[in-house]
Amino acid sequence: MRKLAARGFSLIVGSTLLAAALAPSVVQAQGSRSAPLVRELTELLQQHKLDSVAARQGTTDHYVAALFFPGQLLLIAARTTAPAVLNEKLVRREFRDVYIDLNSASIADSRVMITDGGADGLRPTREANKPFDTHDAGGKSLRFDGNWREDRMSEKDYMATYAKADEAYVAALTVLLSELKKSS
Repeated sequence: MRKLAARGFSLIVGSTLLAAALAPSVVQAQGSRSAPLVRELTELLQQHKLDSVAARQGTTDHYVAALFFPGQLLLIAARTTAPAVLNEKLVRREFRDVYIDLNSASIADSRVMITDGGADGLRPTREANKPFDTHDAGGKSLRFDGNWREDRMSEKDYMATYAKADEAYVAALTVLLSELKKSS
């Protein structure tokens, strides 16, 4: 009976080690949900000959704006104490000004900034010869370059932060896409 139990244990341990060796890293397995939305947004911006877009997001005092440069998309989402001013700028389609206002005069603890280095959606790791993406929220900045140890994080916490950032990016991109499509 002991031999059988020992053999069963060694089979479990052996198969677990084999699975761990063959399984890709969690970081590599995580896909970017934001990538197709970024592609759609940047195509619409180029079609309309725009370099920026902005919209109200959800509540009456929360806004999102993006600036597009070839190869880079900068996004900011935040609450403001002056929604009337931003609403007026939205009516006049002064999207770049909304971005600037959110960057400089928004409520700091509500501000989320994403730098999409390749304008290709958030990626959890840096690809060869490409810039990494960053996420700034709550006074903390995180580079999505795959070096979670440098940020004093576990891989699990790093991936959870990435997933949360990508989800917020998806929500903001959806609002911006809606704004561009209704103004077409």
